[in-house]
Amino acid sequence: MSFIDKRTKIVATVGPACNNKEMLSKLIHAGADVFRLNFSHGSHDGHAQVIKYIRELNEELGTSVSILQDLQGPKIRIGEVENNGVEIHDGDQIIITSETMIGNAKKVSTVYEGLPKDVVKGDRILIDDGKLELIVDHVQGVEVTCTIKHGGILKSKKGINLPTANVSAPSLTDKDIEDLAFGLEQEVDWIALSFVRRAEDITDLRERIKRSGKDCRIIAKIEKPEAIRNIDSIIEATDAIMVARGDLGVEVPMEQVPLLQKMMVQKCIEAAKPVIIATQMMESMIENARPTRAETNDVGNSVLDGADAVMLSAETAAGKFPVETVQSMVKIIQYIEANADIYYKHRDMDPTHPTFLNNSVVQSACRLTRTTNAKAIVGNTMSGFTAFRIASHRPKCKIFIFTPSKRLLNKLNLVWGVKGVYYDKMSSTDHTFQDIQDTLKVNHEVKKGDVIINTASMPIEAKKRTNMLKVHIVD
Repeated sequence: MSFIDKRTKIVATVGPACNNKEMLSKLIHAGADVFRLNFSHGSHDGHAQVIKYIRELNEELGTSVSILQDLQGPKIRIGEVENNGVEIHDGDQIIITSETMIGNAKKVSTVYEGLPKDVVKGDRILIDDGKLELIVDHVQGVEVTCTIKHGGILKSKKGINLPTANVSAPSLTDKDIEDLAFGLEQEVDWIALSFVRRAEDITDLRERIKRSGKDCRIIAKIEKPEAIRNIDSIIEATDAIMVARGDLGVEVPMEQVPLLQKMMVQKCIEAAKPVIIATQMMESMIENARPTRAETNDVGNSVLDGADAVMLSAETAAGKFPVETVQSMVKIIQYIEANADIYYKHRDMDPTHPTFLNNSVVQSACRLTRTTNAKAIVGNTMSGFTAFRIASHRPKCKIFIFTPSKRLLNKLNLVWGVKGVYYDKMSSTDHTFQDIQDTLKVNHEVKKGDVIINTASMPIEAKKRTNMLKVHIVD
């Protein structure tokens, strides 16, 4: 069980500021629900030690904190530049080559060999999160000649974005494949795939996971214009998405990002797929003990939009105030959840969907929680289907999901509002419902006279999808 009562989950990135057991424990107590391991940094040995700490803490604290492996993906960067930085001026020309060299104001290299094949005349090349902008004049061999539209200091190893080009690099690099093998061996709960552009990127990763015999769920990171164009098929193919606003805000006009965020959250709620809002949520708290008003609004608006989770990156990985950052985020989440109308996301069910009847039962159960003023809605699941569907309707009452799978408990810790409970005694429906009631009473989650809405499959021992509900008064 979580130490903090809130519906919206918090993803905290692990790094030098919090990669020891004591700090990880403090972050869990502060309200972190998921720990993100960023495979753009660190070693396998270092990540393995953090995973060991998290699992030890889950056992010791009785929590189900989830482990998210974030694969680096293809990084398109500038190579080395003399003096670690040169000034380039508006209107001048500069050549980018895929051959290795020490760059200067006239010519620089890129570590991405596919650049000359991917860009054409007129394409925009953005460097260093868009601070520098080049326009492609022509391509010859391994050299791309550009006119500098917005100059400045060009530094070594800064990232390149290609918002108007069709990038040929695969989502999974050789490094990612090695990191994936490590993550599967460690049995991480979620794997975030960077640079997703189409549903096939997800299906390729899923096949690799399936061949390994592991049960890791996939998060598609949305940070490319192609992903926006293919968002419906990507959401259908993936288990969750991450609105990765850093690169997305460079690749598309930044004024579009707020509405794109709302669009993706809404589509994910309708599809019953978790959605994470990421990047620069509390950026100032890397150095300061309090967030800015804009950051407070950003987190609050993400909760209002209906996000399953909000994410911290450098704030917890390398910041001076990781615990205080999580605590600040919790305060914002709790206030919005207590005072805003963010609940009961009812919608029309698609009668042609293969799970239409099951979805309808879950929706009816969530409606009943409102009309009966129920204290809790309870589901039993082996796959997580019931949990994802219940959470997608955003009931105001508590959501308890009972499952005999400890691995599933960890995965569900990312999902809005869900509190997972380990339970392996499922027998008859009536006996199970009574036992669940008694468990919740012992844990002080419900009391005599409270209304509970139970969902289940009948016969319960068949372990099929939800097909019944029961209104129950706690005795």
